[in-house]
Amino acid sequence: MTTHLTVTDPVLPYSAIADPTAEGFLRMPTPVGRIELRSVDDAVSAVRFEHHGRLPLDGVDERPTAVLLDAAEQIDEYFRGRRTVFELPLVTTGTPFQQAVWSALGEVPFGDSIGYGALAAAAGAPQGGRAAGQAVRANTIALLIPCHRVLGTGRIVTGYSGGDGPATKRWLLDHEGIPFRR
Repeated sequence: MTTHLTVTDPVLPYSAIADPTAEGFLRMPTPVGRIELRSVDDAVSAVRFEHHGRLPLDGVDERPTAVLLDAAEQIDEYFRGRRTVFELPLVTTGTPFQQAVWSALGEVPFGDSIGYGALAAAAGAPQGGRAAGQAVRANTIALLIPCHRVLGTGRIVTGYSGGDGPATKRWLLDHEGIPFRR
């Protein structure tokens, strides 16, 4: 995978989170509802799925940046079945373990999946399946860091914080042809 992760301090400055003008963002429609893309320093910093018809920055004028326009094009290609790898700069904030989990998750290719235990082992913590699950849950760049590709024991769809939760995850898994237990 050619996605670039940049490690930053574990906590974004308050102004970067609270002030929507401090970063670029745009919204786009997808087959699983609208998504909101955000950027900081010419890198994608968040992908948020619509929940109950709302996005975090609804009502605020978009601030598109070049990287977000590129991301929107690549995401559109993904949903149209024309792209399996995202080639975008990403910036994440988290603990060293979260960063390791997200990096390992970025190596899981389109059409494949991984379990929580295997993900933890790939991140250097073979006994850390539950901790890996918490790191997956803290991922703010859903879809681009493909947390939907993580399945529970027996290929069960566990949770998903994007969009309509497990229904959105099942849609994404079906889209990629990843088998799972219904």
